[in-house]
Amino acid sequence: MALILCLETATEVCSVALSDNSVILSSEKSSEPNVHSSLLTVFIGRMMERAGFSLSDLDAVAVSKGPGSYTGIRIGVSVAKGLCYSLDKPLIAVPTLEALAHGMKSLLPPSGSSPALPVLLCPMIDARRMEVYTALFDSRLNLLRETEARILEADSYNAELYGNKVWFAGSGASKCKALFGDHPNAVFPDVFTAAAEYLVPLAEERFAKRLFENIAYFEPFYLKDFVAGKPRVKGLH
Repeated sequence: MALILCLETATEVCSVALSDNSVILSSEKSSEPNVHSSLLTVFIGRMMERAGFSLSDLDAVAVSKGPGSYTGIRIGVSVAKGLCYSLDKPLIAVPTLEALAHGMKSLLPPSGSSPALPVLLCPMIDARRMEVYTALFDSRLNLLRETEARILEADSYNAELYGNKVWFAGSGASKCKALFGDHPNAVFPDVFTAAAEYLVPLAEERFAKRLFENIAYFEPFYLKDFVAGKPRVKGLH
């Protein structure tokens, strides 16, 4: 048994969850924009108190490592590192898109009632313009295509949609829906957002294998370098 605190801040969602032996004991979540820095530690404290544990009771802290929002990832990783360093607890890093795929799998029809076509899972995180961060998994969560930054076009998934039911979900999926949402093999869940609960199975697997990060040297998976906008101040060019 392992008491693990999971943090998800890589998207617009700020979410925390506390798990013990695959059981979610408590969770907090907000989809309000730009609240990660103000709510994350509040969520953690409130959740731990409600569950009846102190931070010192934790066995590990797991964090969604990206890709996704540069600022959101940085906030989550900074808090996770701070907790692990001060409490002398191990740090677990979970790939964001893999966690999303775990959440998507829970939406699939029960075995035996699924369609005859194979099912592929395509989690997507919104990036700039028509770009998304994405990967591709089969229904057993085997990775079929590595994480990439992809610019979407109308024919981007023609090959995958031929002979497969492809589920698109996450903050970037609406871009696909606008391009080929009428394709009979494209599936878009009505409501699906990132959540810390989806980190739990991956975090527990890594905990069992003792796949911990070096707290001092761990860096998030940003995928692309952060590019700051030009300052909009009169007289600056």
